[in-house]
Amino acid sequence: MKIRACNPLKGTVSKVTKGPVNSEAALALKDGEKIATIITNENGDSLGPKAGDQASASFKASGVILAVD
Repeated sequence: MKIRACNPLKGTVSKVTKGPVNSEAALALKDGEKIATIITNENGDSLGPKAGDQASASFKASGVILAVD
C-alpha cells in the first residue's frame, strides 16, 4: 500500500458503531490516547474494521481543524 499522508497514527480499533448512514470507528493509540473517525457505511463494509484490529489514522491538511484557547 502506498499513501501520501504524513505521520500516520498506529493503534488498535477499540469500537465500531454503525449508524444509518455513517459509522464511527474509535482507535486506541499506543500512548493511551484515543481518536475517532467517521466513515461511510459503504467504506466501513469494504474495510471491515472490528474491535481488536490493528489500524492507522492518516490526515490530510484539508481535514484538520485546530482550535487554540
